[in-house]
Amino acid sequence: MDTQKAVGFAAEKHPDFLEDLKVLARIPSVSFPGFDPKEVERSAEAVAALCRARGLEHVELLRLPGAHPYVYADWLHAPGKPTLLLYAHHDVQPAGREELWKSPPFEPTERDGRLWGRGCADDKAGAVTHTSAIFAWLRTHGSLPVNVKLIIEGEEECGSDNLEPFLEKYAAKVMADAIVLTDTGNFDHETPSITVALRGLAALDVTVSSMDHPLHSGMWGGPTPDPVQALAKMIASVTDAKGRMLIPGIYRGVKKPAKAAEASLKVLKYTEKTFRAQSGLFQGTKLMTAPKDLLRSNWYWPSFSVNAVQASSRKDCANIINEAAWCHMGIRLVPGMDALKSLEALKKHLKKNAPWGVKVEFSGESASPAWTTDTDAPAFAAARRALRKGYGRPSVDMGCGGSIPFVGPFAKALKGAPALMIGVEDPLSNPHSENESLHLGMFKKAIASAIHLYAEIAALPSVR
Repeated sequence: MDTQKAVGFAAEKHPDFLEDLKVLARIPSVSFPGFDPKEVERSAEAVAALCRARGLEHVELLRLPGAHPYVYADWLHAPGKPTLLLYAHHDVQPAGREELWKSPPFEPTERDGRLWGRGCADDKAGAVTHTSAIFAWLRTHGSLPVNVKLIIEGEEECGSDNLEPFLEKYAAKVMADAIVLTDTGNFDHETPSITVALRGLAALDVTVSSMDHPLHSGMWGGPTPDPVQALAKMIASVTDAKGRMLIPGIYRGVKKPAKAAEASLKVLKYTEKTFRAQSGLFQGTKLMTAPKDLLRSNWYWPSFSVNAVQASSRKDCANIINEAAWCHMGIRLVPGMDALKSLEALKKHLKKNAPWGVKVEFSGESASPAWTTDTDAPAFAAARRALRKGYGRPSVDMGCGGSIPFVGPFAKALKGAPALMIGVEDPLSNPHSENESLHLGMFKKAIASAIHLYAEIAALPSVR
């Protein structure tokens, strides 16, 4: 099968594919509450139009009550060949602090070999990777070597809350032999990567109070328990000086990385200097783990973080003892940890370590499990061959420190079909923060790899 013809065509048409991405990235499709849902609708329509223009069929918007629209499209004219479900999402994070952007967040701008703008990497580039590879096959061969279905979600960034009902309603429509998900990253822009493990998240809001109204810190300070200090002591009790959690039994069941992932950890060179450069960590700030364990700690060990704290505010600061303090905190979970049990263990520990009899209340609780996959399925070998051809170097298996809510439900709905997580981000993409960007050279290689992947999958006697 002449994949090089399609790859050559994709290289020639790359400016057109880049323009496809810019068109989508100009739409501020923020799916969070409080933002205009009409923009997410407009984004879905634009994705649907792109699918039609690039040769896909049966294009439609799939809906659920109260949910942002999903885009569906397919091409199913390869009898006897596997069917791939290609996933991406077209919604984006809020722009954040617009004054920190070096160019307008919703005006995609080429600079220094990258395309800057919200959604340029996460995950509109993933959607365009799919449509571009499909178009290259159709224009050079008149057909695809496999059957494909596309699902481009519209509410991934706000938690995919409607995904499970969606998969129940449209189970027959999304059924496939394997799934290719683009909402992940590469180790760097030169090293193609397959994500094989995701951390889960057990999170909650904690409110600590000791009285029914604020008090003057001079008139009442001394005998009055300060809930801000109480909360600080509770937070401090969760970890030791190295950041290791002190919650009883929290590490019980933690699994070691799979053999292929362990092998990649030994191959990948990731220095403290690189970590500091990519994270922006100050030189005088110490690491919470040994430099040799940076990747292992981020991908395969659980961790605790406090995401926000509030008691009064800078604007309203006064000489008071606050009546209450609030924070949002969470544990990043790894395979082998039970999400609900971990959440309950955290709550029990916080209550036990609450000083002075302060009132402790929990709300906003969520618990999503970690995810990992067996990479022995033939589809993974095919993906590794495709990535090597597309990037010109071997791929690695890697973990991801974050959580991606849709992966577990999709894997379950497809009854254990291999989930190939092959993304278009790199450590400098800065998704969810200001100055998000896409490495343009990597984008071109990602499209080439997708072209090769279809051929590699088609050649397999079985993908599972």
